Amino acid sequence: MAKAIVAADEQQNSGMDQFKAGPARLAEFLKDVRAEMRKVISPSREEVQSTTIVVIVTVFIFAAYFWLVDNIIGHGVDLLFKHLAKH
Repeated sequence: MAKAIVAADEQQNSGMDQFKAGPARLAEFLKDVRAEMRKVISPSREEVQSTTIVVIVTVFIFAAYFWLVDNIIGHGVDLLFKHLAKH
């Protein structure tokens, strides 16, 4: 019984210690965030334009590919249904 009380006290103390350490942990986190944000660089206008063009072209290529595959599969399914309807 005494061991259970000691264990409960330790849990409460560790919880209270964590609660007390919260502001210090938050301050350290914000300090780390600020340090990481100093490392961030913004892309130039030319980089943004070039990557945007690549994305747009890629989207159109994939759209054409999926349109073609969809039409081929749809045509195949139509032929299959027509063939099965005859029998």
